[in-house]
Amino acid sequence: MKRAIYTLGLGIFLGLGLSMPAHAQQTLKKGKVSITKERLKDKIKGGWAGQTIGVTYGGPTEFQYCGVTIHDSIPIKWYDGYIKKTMIDVPGLYDDLYMDLAFVDVYHRLGLKAPVDSFAQAFAHAAFPLDQANQAARYNILAGMGAHEAGHWINNPHADDIDYQIESDFAGLMSPGMPNAASAISDKVGHIMNYGDGWYGGVYVGAMYTLAFLYDDVHLIVKEALKTVPVKSDFYKCIADVIQWHQEYPNDWRKTWSKLEEKWANDYCPDGVFREFDIDAKMNAAYVVLGLLYGNGDYGKTLEISTRAGQDSDCNPSTAGGILGTLLGYDHIPAYWKMGLQEAEDIDFKYTTLSLNKVYDISFQLALDMIRKYGGKVGENEVQIATQRPKPVKYEKSFPGMYPTDRVDLWRDVKDTASLRFKGTGFVWRGTTKAVKAGTPDHVFLVDVYIDGKKTETVKLPTNITTRRRDFCWKYQMPDTAHEVKIVVNNPNPDYELLSLSYVVYGTKPVAH
Repeated sequence: MKRAIYTLGLGIFLGLGLSMPAHAQQTLKKGKVSITKERLKDKIKGGWAGQTIGVTYGGPTEFQYCGVTIHDSIPIKWYDGYIKKTMIDVPGLYDDLYMDLAFVDVYHRLGLKAPVDSFAQAFAHAAFPLDQANQAARYNILAGMGAHEAGHWINNPHADDIDYQIESDFAGLMSPGMPNAASAISDKVGHIMNYGDGWYGGVYVGAMYTLAFLYDDVHLIVKEALKTVPVKSDFYKCIADVIQWHQEYPNDWRKTWSKLEEKWANDYCPDGVFREFDIDAKMNAAYVVLGLLYGNGDYGKTLEISTRAGQDSDCNPSTAGGILGTLLGYDHIPAYWKMGLQEAEDIDFKYTTLSLNKVYDISFQLALDMIRKYGGKVGENEVQIATQRPKPVKYEKSFPGMYPTDRVDLWRDVKDTASLRFKGTGFVWRGTTKAVKAGTPDHVFLVDVYIDGKKTETVKLPTNITTRRRDFCWKYQMPDTAHEVKIVVNNPNPDYELLSLSYVVYGTKPVAH
């Protein structure tokens, strides 16, 4: 593929499909870049196809390798027809795209001024299953909580999890060359389920997508996009470390992985505290960047590294594959990775009415709308984008001054009442509900929560997988003293289980574990 490379003030612009007018240096400062409609759509298609390829490839390894890398001797399958087979046989794998598609559909139906509540209600009432921050937010919204309260760390113990990071692709793909426009979308949508570093994951990923429309250098994309994240955030510091370590160890991605593990493997998600499991946004974003930097534009190598880094190893190659797919464009994703894709492009993703072919077209139209909105022009065969220099979003931090100090595994069925005692400034009590026998109608447990002898709330704990509460109860910013938490089941039923899993305690200082 022949490229004309223009070295200009902000970086290197992709020559294929882009045209630079006279006095390009001055034009760049004004932020005007032209691209053919054909090339614009090809890049949008590359982004969506790249996500689908990446998540399909990494699917079998998701959270199978936690705290370790996947050795090169372990094969990861890929063959012609695999994408279609997976979409039909394992539709739940594509939860990476369900939320993306739900948000695209809202914009498609309601336009660019769609209110935040429309996005919140769209996924809260959707039929697809969710987990982590998404499910916690869904429960909050169904319980009547405001959209931007649902993802706040006070109300969502999973606020720093990966959720919006893996569903922010749509924001970047509809904002070509406009990272700050993508950040505005992320501010509206991403705060429904995440906050702080969890939100920054989506801001950063969205920005990388937008810059993939302009630059053909993944190293530049990684660095420029990070300018959208406040420098004092842990998310920024973590990704900056990856960039620095890549410079120090340019041929050894596992060395950088080891340094990441040593410094940043401190998941605050109650599922991962003092465990190898890590669903933290910044750590998994680091694996995306690991793949992009060490992959160096090679599609297969990028997917391999972001998958073999472990943890959420379907989401991470999905993100990396989508960003690189946008940079390359659909037509230039290697044929090996697209084999069998075409026969899957008209299949609607389960729980949706959208297929890849449909979302290619919708995203293209949304991109044209965004180009117009932000001062660009749309012609018959070409568009002119008013490009943006990345600007940092506002600073925010989840769980300030809080550190995990203890974790106690319980694994016991709660018949009518249960309690726990601890010393600290906060806790999360993890639990789940289910029917004893398959096919039993759903049941909603009504549970009173008492903290230090005072009733604080009555919570609904549905057995329905799509409406369940992600954790029994939690509270932060408590006095640093001894506490007792008690739950009382108002409507016990022998046909259903209320299973207490574990609890995590937080304090004011980190502890060795």
